[in-house]
Amino acid sequence: MKNTFLSFLVLCLISAFLLLPSCTQKEKPMDWISIEGNKFVNETGETIVFRGVNIRDPHNLEDEGHWTKSHFEEAKAWGANVIRLPIHPPSWRTRGEEGYLVLLDQAVEWARELGLYLILDWHSIGNLKMEMFQHPMYITSVEETTAFWSTVSLRYAKEPAVLMYELYNEPTISGENFGNMSWEEWKQINEEIITLIRNNHPSSLMGVAGFNWAYDLTPIKDSPINASGIVYISHPYPEKRDAPWEAKWEADWGYVAEKYPVFLTEIGFALPDEAGAHIPVRGDEAYGKALVKYTKEKGISWVVWCFDPDWPPYMFTDWEYTPTRQGAFFKSVMTGL
Repeated sequence: MKNTFLSFLVLCLISAFLLLPSCTQKEKPMDWISIEGNKFVNETGETIVFRGVNIRDPHNLEDEGHWTKSHFEEAKAWGANVIRLPIHPPSWRTRGEEGYLVLLDQAVEWARELGLYLILDWHSIGNLKMEMFQHPMYITSVEETTAFWSTVSLRYAKEPAVLMYELYNEPTISGENFGNMSWEEWKQINEEIITLIRNNHPSSLMGVAGFNWAYDLTPIKDSPINASGIVYISHPYPEKRDAPWEAKWEADWGYVAEKYPVFLTEIGFALPDEAGAHIPVRGDEAYGKALVKYTKEKGISWVVWCFDPDWPPYMFTDWEYTPTRQGAFFKSVMTGL
């Protein structure tokens, strides 16, 4: 009887062990994403459309105690498959290259564990050629921008979780405060940075934005970026154009998606009584529904600004992740509810 019991116990332990994942078994690596025509594709050729969120600058999140894997987990629970990291030049300088790379390494590790992709965004606004910027938080230079991308592209050249390098957040020459710069001059600045990145990371995808705070892509028709692997960026907030939007979107940036991948790396809306309810983000669900329908028909990817309770237009109101109306709307879209 004793021997029978011991044999039964051994069999149970062996069965339990076989059901457990092997300690030496590695996580399935993430697919490299590449471009075929106007689409993102994975390693098996499947078309991938990205839906996700912007978060606050990692430097600020870490300072305030919210730079955590659980923040990434919450974004995934809201349906995101990509997270955009806005890296402000003064934050990069304040923390220092070595210190900031610690944060980016953590982001890559969390993204990899959760099956999320990352967009790294050099988050400045203004005229990079003339060094005329919207706010001191955006002050940088061509030299600093180039050095940043040299460092980052070398570090993440072998990391498929880093989907795209967004070379410059929002170039603009609108009004009297931003000087002048031609599209050809802006194109040349980007192409020189792209050449440097390609030396470090030959297969990299790179996002290039148009003028008018990264809205206008009309120059692409006659003068596209002279490089492969380019993703064209637009930020079509509600008040960039009056409703109905669709025909204007098509003329301003949507037509580009017939030939090249387009990624809307900032979308979102704020209601009149919410913080951030100023040009160009004041809107409601009518804008959201129109944009979601339009981008779905064209296979355009997007990320919402902002998965944060303090950087408007925000998606939730507190660190319990209580959704705002725009947060509830885009969460329902991303989760398919």
